[in-house]
Formats: sequence, structure tokens, C-alpha cells
Amino acid sequence: MKKITLQKDIQQQILNRNKERENYLLSKFACKSDAGIRRNPYIEKVDDIQNIRPPFFHDTDKIIHSMSYSRYIDKTQVFFLFENDHLTHRVLHVQFVSKIARVIGRCLCLNEDLIEAIALGHDLGHVPYGHDGEEYLNNICKEKGEGFFCHNAQSFRFLYELENKGKGLNLTLQVLDGILCHNGELFEKELMPDYNKTWDRLLEEYSGCRKIENYSKKIRPMTLEGCVVRVSDIIAYIGRDIEDAIRVDLIKRKDIPDSAAKILGNKNDRIINSLAVDIMNNSYGKKYIKFSPAVYKALKELRDFNYRNIYYHPFKNSESKKIEYMFKYLYNKYISDISNK
Repeated sequence: MKKITLQKDIQQQILNRNKERENYLLSKFACKSDAGIRRNPYIEKVDDIQNIRPPFFHDTDKIIHSMSYSRYIDKTQVFFLFENDHLTHRVLHVQFVSKIARVIGRCLCLNEDLIEAIALGHDLGHVPYGHDGEEYLNNICKEKGEGFFCHNAQSFRFLYELENKGKGLNLTLQVLDGILCHNGELFEKELMPDYNKTWDRLLEEYSGCRKIENYSKKIRPMTLEGCVVRVSDIIAYIGRDIEDAIRVDLIKRKDIPDSAAKILGNKNDRIINSLAVDIMNNSYGKKYIKFSPAVYKALKELRDFNYRNIYYHPFKNSESKKIEYMFKYLYNKYISDISNK
């Protein structure tokens, strides 16, 4: 079969248009596609400069065709062991994050290709049973003297070390950085990128996440796009978790604090819109991402409400001991299998 290739003149026109579009549309604080840095640029089948798919766009393709991405499908978000097909799963959550982050990024004139790649890859390292499972596995690692487990470092590990039969996917520095530094459990009123990271610095941060407890809470993305994904992670789950909790009769809508609801709304669509618009109002033309004081206070109140009434709810966690036992059993089983090889 003869390989179909793009005509040289058409290819060059597409490449020129891609660059013109970015130069015309993107903010001076955006990360342009030609700034994308690969660890091994020479192993790409098509050089990034000549590829009609810009580097970050290409990274998204690599991520969604990875084995890790396929495993999103059965991973739960907050609720597990509930018989309800309409509850949010991990694969749906990352799509929400991507969509919200791209809307904010487009309005702030940022690079949507970079945003999408980070958003779709950010939770690949989650274990079964969401953050509960992550906590169980982290406790096991500490007991065994194996360092610490955090899902963002595991997401990085999948893409950098394990995919492609142990060779990794050769993603750009900016995408891997955004994934490693996405920690959506952190609430900050203002998030400034940690500009000018190098590969050596990023790999030090990756190592730190696995060797130093809570180190992942200290690192920040190197791009404004990575910062947008980080806050969009919060925006995507804070209201959606409330809707899921209402759906399984864990809470009632009237339980939502009035002080937070008056500012953000008491339904997911209003909460998303309120938070996204506030980000745009306070971040447009700036080199940081910021919430207003009133919205940030309401967001923290809503976060605290979720923890008290959803994440730590006794009924939701009624099977915790069973799940923790399964993690310990499987961990010991896999270690035994490896040792006996």
C-alpha cells in the first residue's frame, strides 16, 4: 500500500497559518507551541517544526492513545460501590476539567492545545477508589519504607517512564510539568507560574514527590496554562460532587450553605459559571490566575461543606475497611510475585 503524504506546499501553508494564528491570538503570557521542549526531540517520527500538529496538540494525541488513558474508564471519582450509572467517573471528570480550562484559557488568550493535554492527562495516576485509594496506598508505601504515593507523580511516571514499553511517550516539558503540578486539592486565591523550569528541575520535583511527604503541595506549574488547569480541576469537581451527593440522597440541596450559595449558586452549572467568570475578571491580561476575595471565601466554605457532608460522610465510607484490606492484600501479593520470579 502506497503511503499518502501531504503535499509540501500545503504542509508549509498549514505550518505558517498555525504560527500566524498563535502570534495574532495568544497573550504575551501564553506558552507558544514553538516553546515546547522534548527530552528527546530527535526520536520523533516527524520533527515538531515540520509537524502540522503543534507539539502540545501532538501530546494530546499521544495521551489519549496511551494504555493509561484507556484505564480511566473504570476508575471512580468520589462515589464507589453505589449502583447508579449517572455518577461521575474519572474519565468524565477529566473531560469536565478540559472543557472548563479551555473556556477560561480561550478568554484569557492562552494556548488551548497545552491546556487540553495537561487536563486530559492529569489524573492518569489515580488508583481505584479515588483519593481514598490513594491514601490507603500511600500509607502502605510509608509502612514498607517505599517513600510516598501521590497520583500526580504517578501520572507523570506513566507518561514519562512506563508507557511505550518503558520508553515513555516523550512528551513536552510543559505538559509533564502541568500534570505533575496540577494538585487540585490545594486552594489558593492567587496562583503565579514558576517560570523558567528546566528538565533537571522538573525531574527533581518528580523525585521529591515520591521521597518527601506532601512535597507535591509545594510545587507550582511553569505555565499559566498549567495554572488554569489546576484551578479548573477544583471548579470541575466542587459542584459536580454536590450534584452526585444529591443524586444518591447523601445531602439535600437546601443543605448547601446560604452564604456560599448567594455568591456562587447552589447548582453545578451556576457554580462553574461563577468561578470561571470570576477567574476571567481577575486574571485577564495578568501573569497570574486569581479569585476575588469574596468568591475565594465562598469557594473555601463550599469546599469545607463538601468535606464534612460528602467526602467524610459515614455512609459513603462504610466499606473503607474492606477496600483498605484489598489494597494491602494486593500489594503484598504483587510484591510476593515479583520476589519469586
